[in-house]
Amino acid sequence: MSNTSNTSDTSDTTRETGSTHKAGVFDIRNIIGALLALYGVILTLAGLLGEHEPEKTGGVNANLWTGIALLLVGGFFIAWARMRPIVVPEHVEAPDDDPTRPAPQRRRPPVH
Repeated sequence: MSNTSNTSDTSDTTRETGSTHKAGVFDIRNIIGALLALYGVILTLAGLLGEHEPEKTGGVNANLWTGIALLLVGGFFIAWARMRPIVVPEHVEAPDDDPTRPAPQRRRPPVH
């Protein structure tokens, strides 16, 4: 029974506040995915439009294949962030401080 009430309490809280707050653009997976995709676009274009030197790469267009791989990995990171977003809690309790740790000392200006 307690599981049912806990579930309804969290859903009631979600209904009261509207929607949950997500990390969004500041999720590190979005940033990594965007950078990998950007480099992937640059390398793919270099592989398609640039000069191909098969003697250096053993007959493989390395820029093209590396660019495609980076596009796929960047797309994976962005899709991962969209499918499983990080939910930021509204209220975070302050951590319990260690009572044995001394308080920070303030430097006081000299009295003249």
